[in-house]
Amino acid sequence: MTGLRQISVGILGTGSAVPDVVLTNKQLEDMVETSDEWITSRTGIKERRIAKEDEAASDFAYKAAVEALKSANLKPEDIDLILVATITPDMLFPSTACIVQDRLGASEAAAFDLSAGCSGFVYALEVGCQMVRGGYKHVLVIGADVLSKVTDYEDRSTCVLFGDGAGACVLGEVEEGFGILATNLGADGSGANVLCLEAGGSRMPASEETVRSKKHFITMIGNEVFKFAVRIMGQSTLEVLKRANINPEQIRWFIPHQANIRIIQAAAQRLGLDDESVYVNVDRYGNTSAASIPIALDELVKMGKVEHGDNLLTVGFGAGLTWGSAIIRWQEDVK
Repeated sequence: MTGLRQISVGILGTGSAVPDVVLTNKQLEDMVETSDEWITSRTGIKERRIAKEDEAASDFAYKAAVEALKSANLKPEDIDLILVATITPDMLFPSTACIVQDRLGASEAAAFDLSAGCSGFVYALEVGCQMVRGGYKHVLVIGADVLSKVTDYEDRSTCVLFGDGAGACVLGEVEEGFGILATNLGADGSGANVLCLEAGGSRMPASEETVRSKKHFITMIGNEVFKFAVRIMGQSTLEVLKRANINPEQIRWFIPHQANIRIIQAAAQRLGLDDESVYVNVDRYGNTSAASIPIALDELVKMGKVEHGDNLLTVGFGAGLTWGSAIIRWQEDVK
């Protein structure tokens, strides 16, 4: 990479993958003290997909990547960089991106992971965009998480929320005026304890005690996350609209992080968006972290609901605490 080129960078193809196993609210009623009515009324979630014991983040990342490459009419050797946004990598090292690179046979690609919680895909989208401007022709961006592996199914405050899956897109040059028009990224590290997984790192290495005390599971102060999410989703989306010089009424699709239907509705209401322009699949997948937005985007594309010139607004929030939003103007037939 040398200097950044003044080119437009957009999405050339999309893909997604989720586990076959479905875990419904009714099934959770037999596992923990909760009810379908309680979960649905507070989160909008009816079911989620759960990875099998022998499935990991790279398995779904790989499947989503294969679909994205096919959609973009590209081969693995056409990819210059693979970037995986995840907080549940196969292992601490090597990166999940390297595992995906090998499995794809993308031998010409550099590869690394990015950790920004549920905001990870939007963070990776901006990083990938700048890498294309810096000289990489095609960048494969993947959001992949298997949160079931780090969820305590005896903790009803968290186990009802999370699911597994992956979404991917290929970034490359598009026509001027299309592609990623603007992004807004941010973080507030003072909220790190609000949503975290304490053990397994260098601060608290794995031990008999950390396993016994369930330190390898997600912990969350739910009311604090809710208040943060409602506030920051509104703020970030208004800022990215301003940066792109786009009005809310010009947005065809609002594709928010699928964490909670009430949070999504609050953000849409603040923007003055009607229900028909807000894409929701949280009822079927729950919160899949960094995979959430790209899975939703791929579903929209596959259904033929994204048309040439449509303005897409995405926004995510998550552990860190972090947030990220992006405006994308869709270009068809970029292959």
